[in-house]
Amino acid sequence: MRFVARILILAAQVIGGGSLIAFGVFLYRGPLECVALARTDAEAVVVDTLLSIAFFVQHSGMVRRSVRERLSVLVPRYAHGAAYSIASGLTLSGVIVLWQPTELVVFQIDGPFRLLFRACFIAAGLSFVWAVRALGSFDGFGVRPIRAHLSGKPVRELPLAIRGPYRWVRHPLYTMVLVMIWSSPDLTGDRLLFNLTWTVWIVVGSMLEERDLVEDFGDAYLRYRRVVPMLVPWRFPRL
Repeated sequence: MRFVARILILAAQVIGGGSLIAFGVFLYRGPLECVALARTDAEAVVVDTLLSIAFFVQHSGMVRRSVRERLSVLVPRYAHGAAYSIASGLTLSGVIVLWQPTELVVFQIDGPFRLLFRACFIAAGLSFVWAVRALGSFDGFGVRPIRAHLSGKPVRELPLAIRGPYRWVRHPLYTMVLVMIWSSPDLTGDRLLFNLTWTVWIVVGSMLEERDLVEDFGDAYLRYRRVVPMLVPWRFPRL
C-alpha cells in the first residue's frame, strides 16, 4: 500500500508539474507541432476545438462534488486530488502535443512592442508563482491527503487565505494565466481560437468554483467576494 501511495504521489507531481511547465512553453512559443493531424486550417480548427473541449470537461468536471462522489467508488477519497492532478496533466499534455497550427496570421508584433509583450508574459509567470506561495501550504497536486493517510493523521483543513495577490483578485492564478494567454506577440488563427475559448472557460470555471468555495468557507467567503473582484483588479485592496 505504501509503495502504491508513493508511486501515486510521484506520478501526480511529475505529470501535474511537468504539464504545467510544458503549458508555459506552449503559451510562450506557440504550437510544438509534434503530430500533424490536420491538412487544412479548417481541420486544424476542428481538432483544436475538440482538444480544448476535452480538457474543459475533464478539468472542470472532475472537480465538481457530484463527480467526486461517484469517483469514490473507484478511487479512495484521500487519493482524489492526486488522481485529479494526473488526469489533468495527461489531458493538458494531450492538448499541447496534439495542438494543430494554422497558416492564417491575424497579426505579428515586432520591434520594442514585441519585447513589451514578452515582458508581460514573464511578469505574469512570476506573479503566478507569487500567488501560489501566498497560499502557504498549497497542495496543487493533491499529495497532502495521501501523506496524512500514510501517517494515520487527519487532514488539516486550510483556512481562507487572503494575502498577497488574493487581496487584489479572488482568483489571481487564473488572472495570471489570462495575461500569459493574451501576451503572445504572434496571433495566428489557432492562437486566436485558443485565446477566446480558454478565456471563456476560465471565466465560467471561476464562477463554478465559487460555488464550492462558498460551501467550504460560508459567510467568510461571501464577505470576501463582496469586496474583492473576481479576476480584474479594478480597485485597491480593502482587506
